[in-house]
Amino acid sequence: MNTAYDIIILGGGVAGMTAAIYAARANLRVLILDENACGGLVNWTKVVENMPSYKSVGGMELVQRIQDQVEALGVDVEEAACIDSMELTGTEKVIEADDTTYTAKAVIVATGRKPVPLKVGNVADVAENCEQVHFCAICDGAAYVGKRVLVVGGGNSGFDEAIALLDQGIKELVLVEKMDRFFAAQTAQDQLACRSNATARHSTEVAALHCDGALRSVTLRNVDTGQEEECACDGIFVFMGQQPGTEIFQGQLAMDESGYIQTDELMATNVAGVFAAGDVRPKKYRQITTAMADGTVAALEAERFLRTMAC
Repeated sequence: MNTAYDIIILGGGVAGMTAAIYAARANLRVLILDENACGGLVNWTKVVENMPSYKSVGGMELVQRIQDQVEALGVDVEEAACIDSMELTGTEKVIEADDTTYTAKAVIVATGRKPVPLKVGNVADVAENCEQVHFCAICDGAAYVGKRVLVVGGGNSGFDEAIALLDQGIKELVLVEKMDRFFAAQTAQDQLACRSNATARHSTEVAALHCDGALRSVTLRNVDTGQEEECACDGIFVFMGQQPGTEIFQGQLAMDESGYIQTDELMATNVAGVFAAGDVRPKKYRQITTAMADGTVAALEAERFLRTMAC
Protein backbone atom coordinates (compact mmCIF):
# COMPACT_ATOMS: atom_id res chain seq x y z
CA MET A 1 0.00 0.00 0.00
CA ASN A 2 1.33 3.41 -0.98
CA THR A 3 1.19 5.57 2.13
CA ALA A 4 2.76 8.72 0.65
CA TYR A 5 0.24 11.42 -0.26
CA ASP A 6 0.21 15.03 -1.35
CA ILE A 7 -2.49 15.95 1.17
CA ILE A 8 -3.83 14.11 4.20
CA ILE A 9 -7.21 15.29 5.47
CA LEU A 10 -7.95 14.51 9.09
CA GLY A 11 -11.72 14.25 9.42
CA GLY A 12 -14.30 13.16 6.88
CA GLY A 13 -17.11 15.56 7.65
CA VAL A 14 -18.53 17.98 5.11
CA ALA A 15 -15.50 20.31 5.37
CA GLY A 16 -13.03 17.46 4.97
CA MET A 17 -14.84 15.82 2.06
CA THR A 18 -15.25 19.14 0.26
CA ALA A 19 -11.52 19.74 0.62
CA ALA A 20 -10.89 16.24 -0.76
CA ILE A 21 -13.02 16.93 -3.84
CA TYR A 22 -11.13 20.12 -4.68
CA ALA A 23 -7.73 18.54 -4.01
CA ALA A 24 -8.49 15.45 -6.08
CA ARG A 25 -9.71 17.56 -8.99
CA ALA A 26 -6.32 19.28 -8.86
CA ASN A 27 -4.79 15.86 -9.56
CA LEU A 28 -3.34 15.49 -6.07
CA ARG A 29 -3.07 12.22 -4.14
CA VAL A 30 -5.45 12.58 -1.22
CA LEU A 31 -6.19 10.53 1.89
CA ILE A 32 -9.04 11.06 4.36
CA LEU A 33 -8.59 9.64 7.85
CA ASP A 34 -11.66 9.66 10.10
CA GLU A 35 -11.91 8.11 13.54
CA ASN A 36 -15.59 7.35 12.95
CA ALA A 37 -17.67 7.30 9.77
CA CYS A 38 -17.54 10.07 7.19
CA GLY A 39 -20.16 12.75 7.54
CA GLY A 40 -19.61 13.97 11.08
CA LEU A 41 -22.54 15.69 12.73
CA VAL A 42 -24.49 15.85 9.45
CA ASN A 43 -25.14 12.13 9.91
CA TRP A 44 -27.16 13.10 12.97
CA THR A 45 -29.36 15.56 11.10
CA LYS A 46 -32.74 14.15 10.14
CA VAL A 47 -33.59 16.68 7.44
CA VAL A 48 -31.51 19.43 5.80
CA GLU A 49 -33.64 22.19 4.29
CA ASN A 50 -31.13 25.03 3.87
CA MET A 51 -28.80 23.34 1.41
CA PRO A 52 -28.76 25.06 -2.02
CA SER A 53 -30.01 22.73 -4.80
CA TYR A 54 -32.07 20.66 -2.33
CA LYS A 55 -35.51 21.65 -1.07
CA SER A 56 -35.11 18.90 1.51
CA VAL A 57 -32.61 16.09 1.95
CA GLY A 58 -31.82 13.67 4.75
CA GLY A 59 -28.50 14.22 6.48
CA MET A 60 -27.29 10.68 5.86
CA GLU A 61 -28.38 10.85 2.22
CA LEU A 62 -26.47 14.10 1.71
CA VAL A 63 -23.36 12.61 3.31
CA GLN A 64 -23.55 9.51 1.13
CA ARG A 65 -23.86 11.59 -2.03
CA ILE A 66 -20.78 13.62 -1.09
CA GLN A 67 -18.81 10.51 -0.14
CA ASP A 68 -19.73 8.82 -3.43
CA GLN A 69 -18.30 11.83 -5.26
CA VAL A 70 -15.15 11.76 -3.14
CA GLU A 71 -14.50 8.08 -3.83
CA ALA A 72 -15.32 8.42 -7.53
CA LEU A 73 -12.47 10.94 -7.75
CA GLY A 74 -10.01 8.35 -6.42
CA VAL A 75 -9.60 9.69 -2.89
CA ASP A 76 -8.49 7.04 -0.39
CA VAL A 77 -10.81 6.97 2.63
CA GLU A 78 -9.95 5.22 5.89
CA GLU A 79 -12.83 5.22 8.37
CA ALA A 80 -12.64 4.05 12.00
CA ALA A 81 -8.98 5.08 11.90
CA CYS A 82 -7.21 5.28 15.23
CA ILE A 83 -4.48 7.93 15.10
CA ASP A 84 -1.66 6.99 17.43
CA SER A 85 0.70 9.91 16.86
CA MET A 86 1.60 12.66 14.44
CA GLU A 87 4.37 15.11 13.66
CA LEU A 88 3.14 18.15 11.78
CA THR A 89 5.92 20.69 12.27
CA GLY A 90 8.40 19.27 9.77
CA THR A 91 8.46 19.72 6.01
CA GLU A 92 7.11 16.21 5.70
CA LYS A 93 4.07 15.55 7.86
CA VAL A 94 4.01 12.10 9.47
CA ILE A 95 0.88 10.45 10.86
CA GLU A 96 0.78 7.05 12.57
CA ALA A 97 -2.62 5.36 12.43
CA ASP A 98 -3.51 1.70 12.99
CA ASP A 99 0.15 0.65 12.77
CA THR A 100 0.54 2.38 9.40
CA THR A 101 2.76 5.39 8.73
CA TYR A 102 1.31 7.99 6.36
CA THR A 103 3.26 10.97 5.01
CA ALA A 104 2.28 14.12 3.15
CA LYS A 105 3.58 17.60 2.42
CA ALA A 106 0.30 19.21 3.51
CA VAL A 107 -2.41 18.40 6.06
CA ILE A 108 -5.93 19.74 6.42
CA VAL A 109 -7.45 19.38 9.88
CA ALA A 110 -11.22 18.98 9.72
CA THR A 111 -11.94 16.98 12.85
CA GLY A 112 -15.03 19.02 13.70
CA ARG A 113 -16.73 18.88 17.07
CA LYS A 114 -18.10 16.15 19.29
CA PRO A 115 -20.81 16.08 21.95
CA VAL A 116 -20.08 17.20 25.49
CA PRO A 117 -20.31 14.00 27.58
CA LEU A 118 -22.71 13.50 30.47
CA LYS A 119 -20.99 13.54 33.85
CA VAL A 120 -22.66 11.86 36.81
CA GLY A 121 -20.90 12.02 40.16
CA ASN A 122 -17.21 11.17 39.69
CA VAL A 123 -17.76 9.53 36.30
CA ALA A 124 -16.67 11.98 33.60
CA ASP A 125 -18.24 10.14 30.66
CA VAL A 126 -21.05 7.75 31.54
CA ALA A 127 -21.44 6.75 27.88
CA GLU A 128 -18.25 4.70 28.26
CA ASN A 129 -19.90 2.59 30.96
CA CYS A 130 -23.56 2.54 29.92
CA GLU A 131 -24.67 1.41 26.47
CA GLN A 132 -28.01 3.15 26.94
CA VAL A 133 -26.47 6.65 26.77
CA HIS A 134 -26.72 8.20 23.30
CA PHE A 135 -26.05 11.45 21.44
CA CYS A 136 -28.24 11.06 18.35
CA ALA A 137 -32.01 10.60 18.27
CA ILE A 138 -32.02 9.79 14.56
CA CYS A 139 -29.31 7.14 14.91
CA ASP A 140 -30.51 5.41 18.09
CA GLY A 141 -34.09 6.47 18.80
CA ALA A 142 -35.74 3.53 17.04
CA ALA A 143 -34.50 1.16 19.75
CA TYR A 144 -36.67 2.96 22.31
CA VAL A 145 -40.07 2.82 20.64
CA GLY A 146 -42.62 2.18 23.39
CA LYS A 147 -40.02 2.85 26.10
CA ARG A 148 -39.11 5.67 28.50
CA VAL A 149 -36.22 8.04 27.82
CA LEU A 150 -34.47 10.97 29.44
CA VAL A 151 -33.17 13.91 27.37
CA VAL A 152 -30.42 16.00 28.96
CA GLY A 153 -30.04 19.54 27.62
CA GLY A 154 -32.44 22.47 27.40
CA GLY A 155 -31.14 24.14 24.25
CA ASN A 156 -32.50 23.92 20.72
CA SER A 157 -30.86 20.55 20.12
CA GLY A 158 -32.37 19.05 23.25
CA PHE A 159 -35.91 20.16 22.41
CA ASP A 160 -35.64 19.35 18.69
CA GLU A 161 -34.28 15.88 19.37
CA ALA A 162 -36.89 15.29 22.07
CA ILE A 163 -39.63 16.00 19.54
CA ALA A 164 -37.92 13.70 17.03
CA LEU A 165 -37.85 10.92 19.64
CA LEU A 166 -41.54 11.37 20.39
CA ASP A 167 -42.32 11.24 16.67
CA GLN A 168 -40.58 7.86 16.54
CA GLY A 169 -42.93 6.44 19.15
CA ILE A 170 -41.30 6.98 22.53
CA LYS A 171 -43.73 6.06 25.32
CA GLU A 172 -42.64 8.66 27.86
CA LEU A 173 -39.99 11.40 27.77
CA VAL A 174 -38.51 13.66 30.42
CA LEU A 175 -36.21 16.55 29.43
CA VAL A 176 -33.95 18.12 32.06
CA GLU A 177 -31.77 21.23 32.11
CA LYS A 178 -29.39 22.05 34.96
CA MET A 179 -29.66 25.82 34.56
CA ASP A 180 -32.63 27.78 35.89
CA ARG A 181 -34.19 28.22 32.46
CA PHE A 182 -34.38 26.61 29.04
CA PHE A 183 -32.39 28.05 26.14
CA ALA A 184 -34.35 26.65 23.21
CA ALA A 185 -36.49 28.82 20.97
CA GLN A 186 -39.93 29.38 22.46
CA THR A 187 -41.57 27.69 19.48
CA ALA A 188 -39.67 24.47 20.24
CA GLN A 189 -40.59 24.71 23.92
CA ASP A 190 -44.24 25.19 22.99
CA GLN A 191 -44.16 22.16 20.68
CA LEU A 192 -42.86 19.92 23.44
CA ALA A 193 -45.32 21.33 25.96
CA CYS A 194 -48.15 20.16 23.70
CA ARG A 195 -47.06 16.53 23.98
CA SER A 196 -48.98 14.77 26.75
CA ASN A 197 -46.26 12.15 27.23
CA ALA A 198 -43.41 14.68 27.66
CA THR A 199 -42.22 16.68 30.68
CA ALA A 200 -39.55 19.39 30.76
CA ARG A 201 -37.79 20.42 33.99
CA HIS A 202 -35.12 23.08 34.47
CA SER A 203 -32.92 23.40 37.57
CA THR A 204 -32.56 19.61 37.42
CA GLU A 205 -29.50 17.39 37.10
CA VAL A 206 -28.84 13.67 36.78
CA ALA A 207 -27.54 12.54 40.17
CA ALA A 208 -27.27 8.77 39.60
CA LEU A 209 -27.90 5.94 37.15
CA HIS A 210 -29.37 2.63 38.28
CA CYS A 211 -28.45 -0.37 36.16
CA ASP A 212 -29.24 -4.05 36.34
CA GLY A 213 -27.45 -5.32 33.28
CA ALA A 214 -29.16 -2.43 31.51
CA LEU A 215 -30.32 1.02 32.56
CA ARG A 216 -33.50 0.81 34.66
CA SER A 217 -33.87 4.24 36.25
CA VAL A 218 -32.17 7.54 37.05
CA THR A 219 -32.12 9.77 40.10
CA LEU A 220 -32.93 13.38 39.28
CA ARG A 221 -31.94 16.16 41.70
CA ASN A 222 -33.33 19.68 41.96
CA VAL A 223 -30.20 21.84 42.11
CA ASP A 224 -31.96 24.53 44.17
CA THR A 225 -33.64 22.40 46.85
CA GLY A 226 -31.53 19.23 46.71
CA GLN A 227 -34.71 17.15 46.51
CA GLU A 228 -34.21 13.87 44.66
CA GLU A 229 -36.59 11.68 42.70
CA GLU A 230 -36.07 8.30 41.03
CA CYS A 231 -37.56 7.99 37.56
CA ALA A 232 -37.89 4.86 35.45
CA CYS A 233 -35.71 5.19 32.34
CA ASP A 234 -34.65 2.87 29.53
CA GLY A 235 -32.31 5.24 27.71
CA ILE A 236 -30.64 8.64 27.94
CA PHE A 237 -30.04 11.09 25.09
CA VAL A 238 -27.50 13.84 25.79
CA PHE A 239 -27.53 17.21 24.01
CA MET A 240 -25.38 19.56 26.10
CA GLY A 241 -23.45 21.18 23.30
CA GLN A 242 -20.28 20.42 21.36
CA GLN A 243 -16.55 20.67 21.95
CA PRO A 244 -13.77 20.73 19.31
CA GLY A 245 -11.99 17.48 18.50
CA THR A 246 -8.53 18.94 18.89
CA GLU A 247 -6.91 17.15 21.82
CA ILE A 248 -4.40 15.33 19.62
CA PHE A 249 -3.12 18.63 18.20
CA GLN A 250 -2.19 20.12 21.58
CA GLY A 251 1.38 21.38 21.54
CA GLN A 252 1.62 21.45 17.72
CA LEU A 253 -1.10 23.87 16.56
CA ALA A 254 -2.08 27.20 18.09
CA MET A 255 -5.52 27.16 19.69
CA ASP A 256 -7.79 29.58 21.48
CA GLU A 257 -8.87 29.22 25.11
CA SER A 258 -11.75 26.92 24.09
CA GLY A 259 -9.55 24.53 22.15
CA TYR A 260 -10.44 25.68 18.62
CA ILE A 261 -7.58 25.79 16.10
CA GLN A 262 -6.61 29.32 15.15
CA THR A 263 -6.29 30.12 11.45
CA ASP A 264 -6.13 33.12 9.20
CA GLU A 265 -8.87 33.86 6.66
CA LEU A 266 -7.24 31.43 4.23
CA MET A 267 -7.45 28.53 6.72
CA ALA A 268 -3.68 28.49 7.40
CA THR A 269 -2.59 27.54 10.92
CA ASN A 270 0.62 28.62 12.65
CA VAL A 271 2.41 25.61 11.10
CA ALA A 272 3.46 25.82 7.46
CA GLY A 273 1.61 23.29 5.33
CA VAL A 274 -1.14 22.69 7.89
CA PHE A 275 -4.62 24.09 7.34
CA ALA A 276 -7.87 23.78 9.29
CA ALA A 277 -11.46 23.85 8.08
CA GLY A 278 -14.99 23.61 9.42
CA ASP A 279 -16.25 23.47 12.99
CA VAL A 280 -12.76 22.90 14.37
CA ARG A 281 -12.09 26.63 13.83
CA PRO A 282 -13.44 29.48 15.99
CA LYS A 283 -16.30 30.94 13.99
CA LYS A 284 -19.65 32.60 14.50
CA TYR A 285 -21.73 30.53 12.09
CA ARG A 286 -21.51 26.73 11.94
CA GLN A 287 -23.52 25.51 8.97
CA ILE A 288 -23.05 22.87 6.28
CA THR A 289 -22.48 25.61 3.72
CA THR A 290 -19.87 27.42 5.83
CA ALA A 291 -18.05 24.11 6.38
CA MET A 292 -18.01 23.57 2.61
CA ALA A 293 -16.63 27.07 2.12
CA ASP A 294 -13.84 26.40 4.62
CA GLY A 295 -12.99 23.10 2.94
CA THR A 296 -12.85 24.76 -0.45
CA VAL A 297 -10.47 27.48 0.71
CA ALA A 298 -8.28 25.05 2.65
CA ALA A 299 -7.84 22.78 -0.38
CA LEU A 300 -7.07 25.63 -2.76
CA GLU A 301 -4.51 27.06 -0.33
CA ALA A 302 -2.97 23.63 0.28
CA GLU A 303 -2.61 23.17 -3.48
CA ARG A 304 -0.98 26.60 -3.73
CA PHE A 305 1.37 25.71 -0.88
CA LEU A 306 2.42 22.49 -2.66
CA ARG A 307 3.06 24.35 -5.93
CA THR A 308 5.23 26.87 -4.07
CA MET A 309 7.25 24.04 -2.52
CA ALA A 310 7.85 22.51 -5.94
CA CYS A 311 9.30 25.72 -7.37
